Amino acid sequence: MAEVQTTPSASSKDTMLLFLAILALFAGIVAYYWFDDRALPIRIGMVMAGVAIGLGFAWFSRLGREFWQFSQVSRIELRKVVWPERDETIKTTYVVFLFAIIMGLFFWGLDWVLTGLTRLLTGQSA
Repeated sequence: MAEVQTTPSASSKDTMLLFLAILALFAGIVAYYWFDDRALPIRIGMVMAGVAIGLGFAWFSRLGREFWQFSQVSRIELRKVVWPERDETIKTTYVVFLFAIIMGLFFWGLDWVLTGLTRLLTGQSA
């Protein structure tokens, strides 16, 4: 019988860490606009510092650890993917473009017919 996995609810520590992460990101963005008289590289550095500090706070939360585990598992799964060869990719691209052109023409024709019928029924001239 399959077990149902339940995720534990966020603790007050996790909530505070995520709040601080958002606050640090917000502070970096505010600093960018607040110090508009400074050089652009310094202002960009303030935003990057806010992002780095925010990521640091988020890293220590439960969601941050779960995201790290998810990214590790994703890397493993990505290695298992069998990517198509160049020849197959080009052929598939041609099919997609051809289908897009055919559908575009179909909907253009449908729009033209329905517009004509609407004008005929309402008595409007072209």
